[in-house]
Amino acid sequence: MPPTTSGRAGILSALRDALRGSSEDLTVGPIPRAILLLAVPMVLEMALESVFAVTDVFFVGRLGAAAVATVGLTESWLALLYALAVGLGVGATATVARRIGEGDAQGAAHAAVQAVVLGLATAVLFGVCGVLAAPHLLKIMGADAGVLAVGTTYARVMLGGSGTILMLFVINAVFRGAGDAAIAMRVLWLANSINIPLGPCLIFGLGPFPRLGVTGAAIATTIGRGTGVVFAITRLVRPGHRVSIKRSDIRLAPAVMWRMIKLSGSGVLQMFIGTASWIGIVRIMSLFGSSALAGYTIGMRIVVFALLPSWGLSNAAATMMGQSLGAGRPERAARAVWLTAFYDCCILTAVGAVFMLAARPIVGIFTTDPTVLATGAHCLRIISAGFPFYAYGMVVTQSFNGAGDTRTPTLLNLAVFWLWEIPLAYVLARFTPLGPSGVFVSIAVAFSTLALASALLFRRGRWRTVNV
Repeated sequence: MPPTTSGRAGILSALRDALRGSSEDLTVGPIPRAILLLAVPMVLEMALESVFAVTDVFFVGRLGAAAVATVGLTESWLALLYALAVGLGVGATATVARRIGEGDAQGAAHAAVQAVVLGLATAVLFGVCGVLAAPHLLKIMGADAGVLAVGTTYARVMLGGSGTILMLFVINAVFRGAGDAAIAMRVLWLANSINIPLGPCLIFGLGPFPRLGVTGAAIATTIGRGTGVVFAITRLVRPGHRVSIKRSDIRLAPAVMWRMIKLSGSGVLQMFIGTASWIGIVRIMSLFGSSALAGYTIGMRIVVFALLPSWGLSNAAATMMGQSLGAGRPERAARAVWLTAFYDCCILTAVGAVFMLAARPIVGIFTTDPTVLATGAHCLRIISAGFPFYAYGMVVTQSFNGAGDTRTPTLLNLAVFWLWEIPLAYVLARFTPLGPSGVFVSIAVAFSTLALASALLFRRGRWRTVNV
């Protein structure tokens, strides 16, 4: 994604500015440079977010298939929280980006306050319900007695502390919408610098730490994320950034909150449709036993590790979309989306090729169980075959959200994931010789379908007329 201004010197300068943060106006100037300034810290942020998942499964994988299955089943319920978090983030990013594009810093600060309030209320509700219902939620997902014995406390800690996930997403969405992507990146740096060393200490009882097994992974993750939330809040109220909340801004603004609730409501529904289909996929996989489910969990964790940086590029496109529309420059918005999608396609195509060629050794990093290894490697090969399509689908779909057109991706998700992916996965897995491989094929087919449909709808241009 090279800037076109001054060759290698321009690239190095843009990279340096992207990592340390830049106050440039993203609604003017070369589009490739603006994309780079946003995308580099956003890609690193998303990669760091995925490090939480990969770190946990790396160490938990040493505890056996039941422990890995526990992580997978709990993550299927946390996916609902991610839906809430990303949905609230959609409203925050679209509103803040539009206000910044209009040059309304106070309006952006008001929007940030409303986003934080909504996030806090949701976090408390989800956390309390998670603690009380953890074992029942595992049973619903098909957990056997061994998984329940190992994983109930893990699930309680992860679900009870899940508010930290939501607050990280919401506050970082504010930073991204404002164009302060480097701050969101630093938040995840801090959270990971705590989680990565603390995880194995609590899992295996290293040094003075108690041996807590899989529960230790949950405690380390929650502490790391909680520390990140505290740091993010201090940056949000510190002067000198595009969005800086003053004491006078800390009040409810009903009109702003209502607009954000409508945007976020559609965003939550959109993400819920997608993540609820994830739960359905996990439920189908559980029919084939803990080993198959563990292999699927590891394979998908690796896929997520590759795709979350792609979400970083998608978020960059969403910010460019919102700010450009706020500045009255829709053609710049469209150009930014297609350029970002092309860059993402180049990256994911290369990653997909590596995954297809080296699936078995990559999955072997996380497990030595031959059945788990075989399933995970097969999952990785099949799903990575569709990576070039996923790149366009993810960027274009997120750009709708950046424009405030949350209705279009919501309907797309409903049609592709509930009416297409889930039925296809069930039929292929249960009524053909493919078995678990049918689930993997359905995932690849569904995301490729999403890419084609979203690109066609983007060209129709309804997003140009949406008011935020």
